[in-house]
Amino acid sequence: MARMPLHVPDEVRTALDLDEPALTFAPFEGGWAVATRSGLHLLRDGTALHRRWTDVDGASLDGDSGELEIRWVDGTPPARFVVDAGSRLPRVVHDRVQNSVVLAETVSVPGDRKLRVALRRSVDGALFSQVIGNGRVDLSDPAVAQVVDAAEARVREAAGL
Repeated sequence: MARMPLHVPDEVRTALDLDEPALTFAPFEGGWAVATRSGLHLLRDGTALHRRWTDVDGASLDGDSGELEIRWVDGTPPARFVVDAGSRLPRVVHDRVQNSVVLAETVSVPGDRKLRVALRRSVDGALFSQVIGNGRVDLSDPAVAQVVDAAEARVREAAGL
């Protein structure tokens, strides 16, 4: 069994163009995942991906296989990779995403669909609202827009905005 390095290797930091300390990291087959204060950085087969925590919709860990799935708010395909059983990465991802969510409300919209309207906090502390759905909701539909606008107003008001 290979020993886990104590720090993100220099070649990984360079490939990811990391300019901040790692909160935790995990090697996986074909790459690396590095969690920092600002977001999640993935290096897979030489390709770097940088996503802010507010870009993460959620994550789940399969306890049997060790596969960590990270879902994005923009609907792009999830990132999936296997981490070692002792990895802190799943916990840090969960904590950082939860820390970015100030308030959230799930609403039903026409067409028997559900959306989440969330008030999120960016790394610099700025608050913004976000509508998270499955891509099959027409936000230009006036009936949908009315429900979303009302939910957004409620979460913003609840936060004192």
